[in-house]
Amino acid sequence: MAPHPETIIAAFEQSGIIPVFYHDDADVCCEVLQACYDGGLRVFEFTSRGAQAQQNFSRLLELKRAKMPDLYLGIGTIKDAAAAAAYTQLGADFIVCPITDPETGAYCRSQQILWIPGCMTPTEIAVAEKNEARLVKLFPGNVLGPAYVKAIKPLFPNLKFMPTGGVEPTRVSMNAWFDAGVVCVGMGSNLLAKSLIDSRDWASLKEKIVQTFAFLDDKA
Repeated sequence: MAPHPETIIAAFEQSGIIPVFYHDDADVCCEVLQACYDGGLRVFEFTSRGAQAQQNFSRLLELKRAKMPDLYLGIGTIKDAAAAAAYTQLGADFIVCPITDPETGAYCRSQQILWIPGCMTPTEIAVAEKNEARLVKLFPGNVLGPAYVKAIKPLFPNLKFMPTGGVEPTRVSMNAWFDAGVVCVGMGSNLLAKSLIDSRDWASLKEKIVQTFAFLDDKA
C-alpha cells in the first residue's frame, strides 16, 4: 500500500523541487533518478508518456526499493482511473494528472493514494477541491505565472499549490513562485537538461540539482 497522502504532501513540501521526467531508455531513467537522489531530492515524478513507460517505471521501483528507501516515487501524465490503477498496482506512491478527472480522484481515494489533479482555471480548482484534492498542480505554469497564484490563493485557503512548467532553476524564478505561496515546484527539462542527459554527464546533472536545491534556502 502507498504511504498515507498526508505523508506524501509533507515530503513534497520538504523537498520543494519535484523533478518530472520520462525517457525511453530504462538505464537513462535509472541514472537520472540516481542523480536526483544523490543531489538531495526525495520525491520524483516519472511521466507516463511513452511506450516503455510502465516497463521503465518498474525498473525505477526496483532501484528505489534496493537503494532509496526514503524516496517517494510517483507517476504523472495520468488522465484516467484505469491508468491510475495500473500504476498503483505496480507500486506508485502518488498519482499526478494534467487534468481534473473526478473518476481518477475517486479511484485514488478508494486506494488511499495521493491524487494531484492538474488545474488551470478557478472552476477546475473548485472541482478538484470538491473531489477532496489537497494539493493541486497548476499547469501549464509558464502560462499562469506567479501572479496567478497570488490571485487564486485567497479563494482556496485550504488547498496547496504546485506549478509545473515554466519554473526555471534560478533563485529569481523560484523565489517568485514561493513568494506567491506555492509549496513546491515541478521541473522537467529546465532542471533535467537534455544536453546533460544526451551526453550522459550524470555528475554535472547531480551538481545542477545540488545548486538548484540550494536556492530553496531563501524560502526557509
